[in-house]
Amino acid sequence: MNQFFEQTSLPAFLQPVWVQTLVGIAVLALLVLVLHVVARRYLLAAVHVLVKRSPGDWDEVLFEHRVPHRASGVISLLALQVGVEWVPRLPPFLVELLHRAVSAGLILVIALTLDSLLSAAHTFYLRSATSERRPIKSYVQLTKIFIYIIAFIFVVATLAEQSPWYLVSGLGAAMAIILLIFRDTLLSLVASVQLTNNDLVRVGDWIEMPQFGADGDVVDIALTAVKIKNWDRTITVVPTHKFLDNSFKNWRAVFEGGGRRIKRAIHVNTTSIRFLTDEEIERFGRFPLLSDYIASKVEELAEHNARYAADPSAILTSRRLTNIGTLRAYISAYLRGHPSIHQELTFLVRQLAPTPEGLPIEIYVFTNDTRWAYYEGIQADIFDHILAMIDQFGLEVYQRPSGRDVAGLAGVTLASE
Repeated sequence: MNQFFEQTSLPAFLQPVWVQTLVGIAVLALLVLVLHVVARRYLLAAVHVLVKRSPGDWDEVLFEHRVPHRASGVISLLALQVGVEWVPRLPPFLVELLHRAVSAGLILVIALTLDSLLSAAHTFYLRSATSERRPIKSYVQLTKIFIYIIAFIFVVATLAEQSPWYLVSGLGAAMAIILLIFRDTLLSLVASVQLTNNDLVRVGDWIEMPQFGADGDVVDIALTAVKIKNWDRTITVVPTHKFLDNSFKNWRAVFEGGGRRIKRAIHVNTTSIRFLTDEEIERFGRFPLLSDYIASKVEELAEHNARYAADPSAILTSRRLTNIGTLRAYISAYLRGHPSIHQELTFLVRQLAPTPEGLPIEIYVFTNDTRWAYYEGIQADIFDHILAMIDQFGLEVYQRPSGRDVAGLAGVTLASE
C-alpha cells in the first residue's frame, strides 16, 4: 500500500504523510462500519426470514438468544484485522498494537457467542420432561464462568504478548486471595452440584426453611442462589450452600405419592368416658356405620365373659363396651367410607397417652387430593363432623376453663349477661 502511494501521482493536499495515514484510517473505519451495518441489518434480516420459514424452532431459539447477532461481530473484526495492513505509512508498533487489540476483541466475541449458545441450549433443555427432575442451570452458569475465565486469560495474554500458560502459573500465587474473594461462590458451586446430583431440590418443589422465612415453591435454582416464591407472594433468595448447612423440608414426596397426611387429635374430657348402657348399645346397633361393629363386639364380649368372667353381670369382672371405643370405631368406619381419604396409605385412628388436656384420639390418614386448599377443606369437613357427633356418644371435648366458667363456679354474673 505504501508503494502504491509512492508510485501514484496524488493531489497536493494528499502529499503529506500524516494526511495519507488519516485518510487510510477513515476509509478503513468507514469500511468496517458499513460491513457491520450490512451484517446486522441486512444479512441477519435475510437469515431471520429463512428461519421463520423453516419447520423447526431451534433456529428461532438461537435468534431469541442473539447467537447470530453476536457471531456477526467477527466479520467487522476480521475486516479490521486485514485492513490495518492497508493503511498507508502507519507506524509498525501501532499496527502491532491494533492487531493485538483486534485479536483480543475476537476472543471476547467468541466468548459472548458461546455464552448465547449455552443459553439457547438451556432453553431447549427446559422444554424436555427431564428438566423438572434434573435442572442444569447451575452447570450452564458454571460453564459460562469457565469460558469467561479462559477468555480473560487469553485476552490479557494477547494484549501483553505473553503465553497464556505464563499467566496461569501466576494465578497459583494468588489462589489464596481468590479463594477468599470467591468463597461463597465456590461453596455454592459445590452445593449446587450436590443438590442436582442427589435430586434434593427441583424447580416447582414446595420447601420450608423457617430460619430464612422461606415457605413456598422453588421458582429458580441458580449457581449461587435459590429463589423461593412464598405463599404471601414474596420472594426469598437463599444462598445455595445454605441448603447443605441447614435443614429444610421438601413436600415433593407428598404430591408424588398421591396423598397428603392428616395428623390431628381431638382431646376428650376423661370424666365423660364410661361404659355403654344396654339402650345405647341397641341404639348404636341401628347406626349403619356401627351395626357390624356392635354386632361383632357384643358376640365377642358375651363369649369372653361366659368363659372367663366369674359374674358376667358385674362391671369389675367382665368386659363391656365403652363410649370412647365406640367413638373410635365410628370414626374409623366414617373415614373408610370417605371418598377423599386414600385407603391404600397409612390409616390409623388411635388413642394416645392421656394428658392434662384430656385423652387424645388421633386421626392419622392421608387425603387423595394433595392441593393445599382442597386438603384443608377435606380436613376441616372431617373434624366438623366428628366434633358435631361426639356428644351422641355421651362424650365431651376438653376445653380449658375460661373466665366465664370460673365466674359461673363462683356464682358471679358477668356484665355481658
